[in-house]
Amino acid sequence: MTPDLSVALGGLRLANPVMTASGTFGYAREFAQLIDLNRLGAIIVKGLSLQPSKGNPGPRIVETACGMLNAIGLENVGLDAFVSDKLPFLKTLQTPVLANIYGTNIEAYTALAERLNDIEAVAGIEVNISCPNVKLGGVAFGADARTACQVTRSVRTKFKRTLIVKLSPNVTDITQIARSVEEGGADAVSLINTITGMAIDIHTRRPKLANITGGLSGPAIKPVAVRMVWQVARAIQLPVIGVGGIMTAEDALEFIIAGASAVQVGTANFVNPRCTMEIIDGIANYLREQKIASVKDLVGSLTHDGFAGVDRCKIAGN
Repeated sequence: MTPDLSVALGGLRLANPVMTASGTFGYAREFAQLIDLNRLGAIIVKGLSLQPSKGNPGPRIVETACGMLNAIGLENVGLDAFVSDKLPFLKTLQTPVLANIYGTNIEAYTALAERLNDIEAVAGIEVNISCPNVKLGGVAFGADARTACQVTRSVRTKFKRTLIVKLSPNVTDITQIARSVEEGGADAVSLINTITGMAIDIHTRRPKLANITGGLSGPAIKPVAVRMVWQVARAIQLPVIGVGGIMTAEDALEFIIAGASAVQVGTANFVNPRCTMEIIDGIANYLREQKIASVKDLVGSLTHDGFAGVDRCKIAGN
């Protein structure tokens, strides 16, 4: 049996559910000699802003137990250079290419969406709402349901193809934010972005990151990400894309069973550049072994049968 790995995210059809996570795969060309880029479900390029950004000063990356902290600061070439220098190569690929966008105000998000809407080679956009809203004193767009809805709705008016919103885990109730972006017109949500953390050099008593805090990614955050995907998949009608600590096919399958229609692979690309290929093959092998015809049949298939009659409050407390 050859299982069907195809999935749909809004109007976007992917050959398989394995995508690359923004910020971990450059602009794809960096991996061209390492893997077959045309086998990927989708490529999400490094986060884009209207103007080029140098990001934060170094040191910007620190290895942690089961993961890494990064404070890159969304360094990128800017929209114009992306179109002139990066897009020509991306156009040669069969794999759908999505742009991750960010800004410090709604006007910046809207301007990016409008420009990208005119570029047919960009199959969709992923909106990073973990960025600080300068008009609200630096509070992240994704930390407030009302502003999350506003930025989504504003982008929706300018971008007509697939619109994904990437949710921050640094909130009290991620389902509330998910509902707000669904109301704003998103086609899908991806979660989670990194968890805020920090590391200290005990010999100098100084932060290991020049920015003091950074985003924690890697296997350490996977249980949190799986839990949030499960919660959000039950709370909204949109497709959910699982992100956070996926290193193997088994990790990806956890997210899919929890309710994710697709997954994004991030930090693992630094450890094993071929991991995406291995994950695609591993998902296909699992479906064959389980005699499941389509990966879509696996989405949200988590069963609670073993917990019948168990007090859910006690489970949560433990």
